[in-house]
Amino acid sequence: MKAVKIVEGRAYPLGESNIDTDIIIPAHYLKTTDRKGLAKGAFESIRAKEGNVFDDPEYKGAPILIAGDNFGCGSSREHAAWAINEMGIEAVIAPRFSDIFSGNAFKNGLLTVVLPEADVERLLEVAKTDPITLDLENQVVTTPFQDRFHFEIDPFRKRCLLEGLDEIGLTLKDQDKISQYEDVLASDRPWV
Repeated sequence: MKAVKIVEGRAYPLGESNIDTDIIIPAHYLKTTDRKGLAKGAFESIRAKEGNVFDDPEYKGAPILIAGDNFGCGSSREHAAWAINEMGIEAVIAPRFSDIFSGNAFKNGLLTVVLPEADVERLLEVAKTDPITLDLENQVVTTPFQDRFHFEIDPFRKRCLLEGLDEIGLTLKDQDKISQYEDVLASDRPWV
């Protein structure tokens, strides 16, 4: 998993509330266990509308998505985080996230930042014209206009994201201890 430290650049100013996982990635794209190719179906119903932010060349390649309240509600599809990742988005900022989506996002290296609605509204305005910087180490979102919005994050999740550690990476950090245990087990209990 890629480490997330500082995410900076333009942001998609989506701002809509209650974006569920079916809007993020429709069910007809869920016939795969491969993470590749999902970006083409991401936000399909929104992209069907003329003038949407995802197809606006001004935001092309934006690493941040700013959403409204209750982002990621609905089913528990991990494909939603995969699709967002494949779009090149590294962080989503919203007033609130679905717990399941937030967990899936974290496990896939997608940073979810919760900020008060007023702060999100300000960032939506800034995103229309200027870049935004998200500093995970210092837990702050800044703008070129001296806005500073501090956010909270679970220390374990912060460490994993900063170090680029998914569940396998966490396990491999203890590979020496695991090998020592297996060696002892093999000599003490050869029948196991």
